[in-house]
Amino acid sequence: MWFKKIFSAGLIFLACLSGNAQFSLSGELRLRTEFRDGYGTPLPEGTNPAFFISQRTRLNFGYEMYRLKFGLSIQDVRVWGQDVSTINRSTTQNNNGLMFYEAWAEILLTDTSLKNKALSLKIGRQELIYDDQRLIGNSDWVLQGRRFDAGVLKFETTSWSVHLAAAYNQNQENNSGTVYNPTPPGNYPASTNGGEMYKSLEFIHVNKRLPAGAVSFLFFTDQFSRYNLDTINNQPSKTYLSSTWSRATTGFYFNNRFKNLSVTAAAYYSFGQSSTGQHLSTDLLSGFVQYHFDRLSAGIGVDYTSGGTHGSTSNVFDPLYGTPHKFWGLMDYYYVGSPFGTGGLVDYCIKTKANLTEHSLVTADFHQFSSAQQIKGSKDFGQELDLVYNYSLTKEIILEGGYCHYWSTALLSSPTVKNVSNSNSNSNWAYIQVDIRPDFIFKK
Repeated sequence: MWFKKIFSAGLIFLACLSGNAQFSLSGELRLRTEFRDGYGTPLPEGTNPAFFISQRTRLNFGYEMYRLKFGLSIQDVRVWGQDVSTINRSTTQNNNGLMFYEAWAEILLTDTSLKNKALSLKIGRQELIYDDQRLIGNSDWVLQGRRFDAGVLKFETTSWSVHLAAAYNQNQENNSGTVYNPTPPGNYPASTNGGEMYKSLEFIHVNKRLPAGAVSFLFFTDQFSRYNLDTINNQPSKTYLSSTWSRATTGFYFNNRFKNLSVTAAAYYSFGQSSTGQHLSTDLLSGFVQYHFDRLSAGIGVDYTSGGTHGSTSNVFDPLYGTPHKFWGLMDYYYVGSPFGTGGLVDYCIKTKANLTEHSLVTADFHQFSSAQQIKGSKDFGQELDLVYNYSLTKEIILEGGYCHYWSTALLSSPTVKNVSNSNSNSNWAYIQVDIRPDFIFKK
């Protein structure tokens, strides 16, 4: 009884705050049922497909007052059945899915009377989303998402934005030294390409708004712990040092719509040293042109990421901390922690979207994947077809289903790429997703 009284009083208090446009409370329940028969990499012949249901649950709090915004997001991610039905505590790391996904505060450093410009500082655990998320994004498709412990200084005007960001990682509170062990816990890769966690990062992002798009410049650096490679009990072992290797990535992004035609282009270059200390000289080029009809849009594009080596210098591009699920096929064969060799990637794609009704749409994408470098006389990785149907029952309830098929080649399964013996030449993936995002208290 006492709990109900406290809960009711709390709801009344939050509702009063909401009336003053100070407090917001929302939630998310995302359920995804998946059938995996070669998702991420081809399966060997005779291997049984996987079938499971996973769930993400979030509760999002927001509070706003004079010169201050405050945000919290509590998240739980798990697969149905990973906990026994009578469990009362987390006993292993794999079962410990409850966490603060975000916890940040944003301080307005300029007075609120300035309406056309603002300087603010956002600090804490937060999502970082820039441009089309090719290099920096929240990777929202994966249920755990991606967030950063960072500080971001923001200068915003009506047509320009300049963001300066920095982060510095340590494993624990230390009394001496700054040695950082970057090995990520669990099965999740630290970066988009499956690399180790950075020790620190810094970047500047400058954005100019266009009439129907934007153009931006990015200079991004991240540092990785150096290490000595030793042998213990005949097994290789890393001894991490306080010094670092540093990598830099810079480039431009452009997106704008000209009447019925939209154009997107990007070019990035990486140099410095990788997380293994190898010298880098790599690049990414991307272009996409889309034409918009009344209820239909269709476009063609190409992505190129460099690969190979030149002497002791690696030319293999790493797309940092982006959202590759948006770009290189929904079956996540490339740049989603699953390696595919060092030859780089060329992706020729055709993408279409049709709004069937006010509440439903269908997308159909086709990809031709190739290696950027010749591998044993071939470059062809195969083709992928992605079909997705999306239906909005209400603005809070969205139903989605998809089917994808990959026609793979012998090169894709070869030891220098995916390294799968006796692999199937046809792979399938299907899913059904329910995404429920209620606003318990509306922020005005």
